[in-house]
Amino acid sequence: MKKVAVIMGSDSDFPVVKNALTELRSFGVPFEAHVMSAHRSPALAADFAEHAAENGFGVIICAAGMAAHLAGVIAGHTTLPVIGIPCRGAALEGMDALLATVMMPPGIPVATVAVDGAKNAAILAVQMLALSDEGLAAQLRERKAEMLAGVEKKDAALQEKIGEL
Repeated sequence: MKKVAVIMGSDSDFPVVKNALTELRSFGVPFEAHVMSAHRSPALAADFAEHAAENGFGVIICAAGMAAHLAGVIAGHTTLPVIGIPCRGAALEGMDALLATVMMPPGIPVATVAVDGAKNAAILAVQMLALSDEGLAAQLRERKAEMLAGVEKKDAALQEKIGEL
């Protein structure tokens, strides 16, 4: 099975990123997590991206706040799918990171999840890997069935409350 790389622009992004790591682990997907900066270590980020496929990675998740150029720098140096997690910052509540992550030039796509949306980034990575892994696809179908059952249970409870009015 291919690994997922989870790259943080700073260790301060770890509280957000840990949600992605937990989700990947729940699916049994191998991953590596690293700190690399688009601005402070651009050569390191570029080198990692250029060799990611040959090092066994299938998807790269990048989390960054503020200027949030990490996902774009990584995407510019690899043909692997890149998922960006814009992280909330103090000044603009993550809007700056969201715009910097989602506004990529033609030819350099970055799939972007919600601000602090690490769990969805991990699930999207699993969905990408599941295209060639039936075991992961089966786990995703099971997870969707669990979500449906949860919604149906909540609806039944709501209908009961309404009936008691």
